[in-house]
Amino acid sequence: MAATARRQGVTPYEAPPAELPFTVRELFDALPPLPGLRVEVIEGNLHVSPIGAPRHQLIAGLLYELMIPVRRKHGWASYGGVGICIEGPRDTLVPDYVLAPADCSLWGNELQSRGVIMVAEVVSPGSVREDRVAKPKLYAVGGIPVCLVIDPIARTMTVYSNIVDDAYQDVHTKSLGTTLHLPEPIDFELETTELTE
Repeated sequence: MAATARRQGVTPYEAPPAELPFTVRELFDALPPLPGLRVEVIEGNLHVSPIGAPRHQLIAGLLYELMIPVRRKHGWASYGGVGICIEGPRDTLVPDYVLAPADCSLWGNELQSRGVIMVAEVVSPGSVREDRVAKPKLYAVGGIPVCLVIDPIARTMTVYSNIVDDAYQDVHTKSLGTTLHLPEPIDFELETTELTE
């Protein structure tokens, strides 16, 4: 067929794959690994952003260390940079910190949101709206009991909990560097002085 096309002066091309992605989620699933980039589906839109700057990563790493007593007490696992499939809309979010049972159910290579105990986001200048507004809404829809947003820009931290009708009912904000209570099922006083250094 390509030879016939060349003879007739038509540039040959390869036919597209039999099945092209139809939805954003299908496009996300078809993407190859993109090292150094965070790829998420937020509110039905594909978001590709660089992995956080060193300060961003430092805060996430310090949170990981601060949560070690909780992990040990309950036998839970902590993750950074792992995808979470939000049950319902099937959006994929990649929090800066995840606390979940070691045997949390999976959706492919992603943790299923209903098995996750807590997520944390560190607000970045390039993702302020997503980190402060869109992601907490989706985490509530996904049934994640506790969502923590650490905001070095506003110098605050906000904990969301108590889901009713797919929305967090309890929202508590404190200054970064103070102690914040993480509610059930965690029930832990998070001392955040280290996060301001």
